[in-house]
Amino acid sequence: MSVHIDITGLRQERITFAPSPLGELCMALHAMSEPGHHPGLQGWVTGVTARLDPHLADRMCEADFLWRSTFSDLFVPYAGIPGRSTLPGDTLAEELDLLDKLTDEQFVDAAMEFTTCATSYSTGGPGPLTDAGIRQRALEQAAARGPRQLAFTERLLADPPRTRAWLRQFLEDCDEAFFAETWSRMHHQLATDARHKTDLLHRKGLAEALTSISSAVTLDESATRITVDKLGTGRTATQDGGLLLVPTTLGWPHLTVLYRYGWQPVVHYPVHNTPKIAAPTSLEQLNLRMTALSHPVRMRLCRSLARSAFTTSELTQVHGMTAPEISRHLGVLKKAGLITTRRRGRYVLHQLDVTMVARLGSDFLEGILR
Repeated sequence: MSVHIDITGLRQERITFAPSPLGELCMALHAMSEPGHHPGLQGWVTGVTARLDPHLADRMCEADFLWRSTFSDLFVPYAGIPGRSTLPGDTLAEELDLLDKLTDEQFVDAAMEFTTCATSYSTGGPGPLTDAGIRQRALEQAAARGPRQLAFTERLLADPPRTRAWLRQFLEDCDEAFFAETWSRMHHQLATDARHKTDLLHRKGLAEALTSISSAVTLDESATRITVDKLGTGRTATQDGGLLLVPTTLGWPHLTVLYRYGWQPVVHYPVHNTPKIAAPTSLEQLNLRMTALSHPVRMRLCRSLARSAFTTSELTQVHGMTAPEISRHLGVLKKAGLITTRRRGRYVLHQLDVTMVARLGSDFLEGILR
């Protein structure tokens, strides 16, 4: 499972690294709604939440499904502008102006991304403003999700301009309440990262630039397709437009890809505020490790190998199994990267890599939230 971006024919000058204040505000709202996703931001979230005006906090809950469980494409409006080459604005006001340039159909479809009955995301088609059947299913699904979702959906479908005005005012109020100060501190780091990645792109090429984003983002040998390793499936193409790569300091561990039909592809990638401790584990490797640990015999072997190094012969005696059986299970654990081996004379000692096993919890969380 992964998201693919076809970049056939894409010229290097159409690849842009640029920060987005509106995208970062989306990440801020998400972190405040789901602080558990961002343990490193809990102090910041607590401080901001404590200072929030109660009325603004209530309004924040009114449409938090736009950023709590999925990042609505309303927060990357530049991607939906005709021509598929518009860049993020330098200021939040500029990006809100771009949001105003989306058609009512684009706005409603992106705002209803939290439902499963909206327009097919990657193939296009009619939306709830023009298709009565889709409209009715949208209302039914919103009702199933809760009264706030239903009230928002009813208002959105009845009067898109009014809802657009409400959202813009809400985002401007968030900017005044807390985001302007946050952005003033983060903008320099994001701009610096974008310049560094751009320089890397020009000096060493796209493959190196993508690797510097995350090991989860790769370029194929023909340099015509970007693959983002995610627990999801999607595909898009730059066609005659460009490719945008947007850094975020608040977004880790989320690595998001916009692949909406007709919109410019956008990769929103996290910039670590602290030195990276290790490259992200691929989902294939994560699955391999969890599968390896799911077998009861290998679990018992891990118990022994966590305490000391053992030879295959010693493990056969401890666990009452034949040498070929032990070797087979050790092979699975070694392939998954969970044990280390070292030679001592004519003996080969096996031991559990406790650090790697300890990482599984955080790797699993990073993988499913990526």
